[in-house]
Amino acid sequence: MQSSKKIVVLGHFGVGKTSLIRRFVTDTFSDNYKVTIGVHITKKVVEISPDDTISLILWDLEGTDDIESIRNAYLLGTHGVVFVFDITRPSTFQHLNNDLKIVSSKIPNVPFLVVGNKTDLVAPSELKSVFDENNISVDFFTSAKTGDAVNDLFSKLANQLVSDA
Repeated sequence: MQSSKKIVVLGHFGVGKTSLIRRFVTDTFSDNYKVTIGVHITKKVVEISPDDTISLILWDLEGTDDIESIRNAYLLGTHGVVFVFDITRPSTFQHLNNDLKIVSSKIPNVPFLVVGNKTDLVAPSELKSVFDENNISVDFFTSAKTGDAVNDLFSKLANQLVSDA
């Protein structure tokens, strides 16, 4: 049996949303940075078990520093959220808890994963101390460049969506 689920991938400008999706869908990475304007939609089928697959419809929303300004039309029908920030740019996570509250109020009752991207640019010990000091809860630390934890992230979300169905 196969179902389709809409996943919204959002966060500030330049945090690596498009690169994470590209790594997951095509297992590639490009240093060529192109700004997403509006929304870009991609699909990938994930096998949950031999008898069960799920089609993830990935909505790559343009980055914004004002999370409240996200168009509500982009959020309609969302089944899951991936909120991405750049671990090397504090401006993308300084107000993370408030940003998450805003998104949760717009899209209540859906699985929500918080992702710190670009781990290839920071030492693991430095990473942990920054987030422990700032009381920030993160579900995954990823690197779109190396592929580290990218498949795990989307696999976890897919499994959550199947178990919630």
